[in-house]
Amino acid sequence: MKWSQSLIRTLREAPREAEAVSHKLMLRAGLARKLAAGLYTYLPLGLRAIRKVEDIVRQEMNKKGAQELLMPTLQPKELWEQSGRWDDKELGMLKLKNREEREFVLGPTHEEIITDLVSKEVRSYKELPLNLYQIQTKFRDEMRPRFGMIRAREFIMKDAYSFHVDEGSARKGYQDMYEAYSNIFRRCGLKTQVVEADPGAMGGSKSEEFIALADSGEDIIVSCPQCNYAANLESAQQGDEQLRKSREKMKLLEEIETPGIKTIKELEDFLGEKPEKMIKTLIYSADGKTVAALIAGHRELSEVKLRKNLKCENLEMADERLIEEVTGGPLGFSGPVGLKKVKIIADVGVTKIVNGITGANKQDKHIRNVNMGRDYNPDEVADISYVREGDRCPKCSHELAMRRGIEVGHIFNLGRRYSQSLGAKFLNEKGEETLAIMGCYGIGITRTVAAIIEQNHDENGIVWPMSVSPYQVHIILLNVNSRETVKVADNLYNQLTGEGVETLLDDRDERAGVKFKDADLIGVPLRLIVSPRRVAEKKAEIKHHRDGRELLIAIGQVREKVKELIQENLSSYGQA
Repeated sequence: MKWSQSLIRTLREAPREAEAVSHKLMLRAGLARKLAAGLYTYLPLGLRAIRKVEDIVRQEMNKKGAQELLMPTLQPKELWEQSGRWDDKELGMLKLKNREEREFVLGPTHEEIITDLVSKEVRSYKELPLNLYQIQTKFRDEMRPRFGMIRAREFIMKDAYSFHVDEGSARKGYQDMYEAYSNIFRRCGLKTQVVEADPGAMGGSKSEEFIALADSGEDIIVSCPQCNYAANLESAQQGDEQLRKSREKMKLLEEIETPGIKTIKELEDFLGEKPEKMIKTLIYSADGKTVAALIAGHRELSEVKLRKNLKCENLEMADERLIEEVTGGPLGFSGPVGLKKVKIIADVGVTKIVNGITGANKQDKHIRNVNMGRDYNPDEVADISYVREGDRCPKCSHELAMRRGIEVGHIFNLGRRYSQSLGAKFLNEKGEETLAIMGCYGIGITRTVAAIIEQNHDENGIVWPMSVSPYQVHIILLNVNSRETVKVADNLYNQLTGEGVETLLDDRDERAGVKFKDADLIGVPLRLIVSPRRVAEKKAEIKHHRDGRELLIAIGQVREKVKELIQENLSSYGQA
C-alpha cells in the first residue's frame, strides 16, 4: 500500500485522556480513533494488526480440532433466565427491548447461546468431544472504561466452548486449549504468565488466566520466584510461615471511649497501636443472609474469596440500617464480641491476634484485649484476605512478589453448570441420557493488540513483532523529485508486493525528518530506505527497527534479502 493512498493519520501528541502507553501509541500511530468512552473505530493500520492476531488464533485453534462458527450478537432474555444469569451484575450487560417490548442483551459472552445450540444438535456420545469457537464483537457496559482497548465497552474476542462425555475428555480439552493459548501468545510476541484465577461469573471448578506482564496493567499477579506458584490477587493464598501467634499473655477485656473514631487509620492514630493488633468486622449480605467477615486491620478483604467460601451468587456490603439491626451499633463500631445474629467468618490471620482491638457494637466505643476462643468464637476460619507484598508462598514459603499485568486469555473448566440449566444432554454408550461436561476459553483480540504494544515499544513509538505488524516492510522514499529514486522505490515496491511481502511505501512529498518520525511511530519491523545517494551507488539501506542494525544491499539483491530477513524474524516467534 502507498501511504499517499492510505488513511494513515499520525499525531505528534496523544490526547490528554490517554493513560496507558498502548492507548497513546494506538492513537498517535493512527491505529484507532475514539468515538465515545470505551468505543473505538479501528483504522486500516489497526485493523491489519487485529487481523494478524486473529489469523494466529485461528491457526492454533484449528490445529487442536476446534471449528469456527458465528453466533448472534443479540441474545434473548429467556436463555439468560434459564442459566440464572439475567440479573448478574459482574458481566455489565447492555440490555434493550425491541419494538415488540421483548428483552434482549448485546452479548457479553456466549455460554447460553452455544449450549442451547448444542442441546438441539448433538444427540450421541459419538459426536463428542466438540470444540466450537467464534471471533466476534462483545459488549460490556464497563462502569469506568479506561486504558483504551484494555478496558473498553465494545471489543473483539475469541470465545470457544468445548463439550465432553466425561471428566477425562474435559481435562484433555482443557490441556489442548492451554497449549493452544501458549502457542498463540508466543507467536504474537507476548511474554505471558499463567496464573490461578477465580471463575467469577462464568462459574466452574477451575480457571487460569494468561497475563501479559505490563506496568500499566490493571491486574495484579502474585508469584513465587522460587517455585512455580502464581495466582491473580483475588485468588492468591498466603503460606502459614508468617502467621505465627504472639506469645503475649491474654489480658482482661477493656471497653474504651473512641469518640468519632471509625476507621483503622483513625484508631491507629488515636490509640498509638499498630493495625496488626486490630480486627476489622465487615458486615455483608450474602444471598439475603447476613455474614460478619473478620480480618486483621492491616489487610484488605477479598470479596472473591469470601463469595467463593460462602458459595453465594450475590454478595453486597450491608447498609447502615442492616449493620445497626444485627450489631446494635452504628457503622464503624462493629465487632465480634457478643455478635449472635450473624454467621462469623474469621480470616486465618485473625487467629494469630492476641489482645486485639475491635469495635464494641456501641456508638463511640471499642474494646481492647479481645481474644478468639475466649471472647468470641467464629463459625469458620478461612483465607478471605488479599495477599500482601512480603507474604510467604503457600507452596515453598519463599517471599512472594507482585507484578502488574493485562489479562489476555482465560480458560475455564465449567463442569455441568450450563449443560444442566440449558439441557445439553446426549445418549451415552448404554443409551442413558447424560449431561455434557463443558469448557470455556476466551482471548481478548483487541486487548491482545494493546498488550503487544505495551510490551513492544520504545520512546519513539511502537516496535511491532513481525508476526503481528500491520506491514512487514516500510519503504521510505527520500526525495520524490528525483525520477530515478522514485523509479527504484516503485520497482522495489512492485517486486515485494508481487512476492506476497506486505509492504508500505511512503511516497509522500514530505521532509525526511517527518518520514522517519512517522516510521518510528508506526513501528514496522523492516525499514527499506531509498535515497538519491544510495541509488547512485546502486544500493539500498535495510534497517531493523527493533535493534537498529543496518545493512547496505545491492538493489538487485534487496528482494531476496528482505524475504530472508522476514523468514528469520517470523521464525524467532515460532511462526513458519
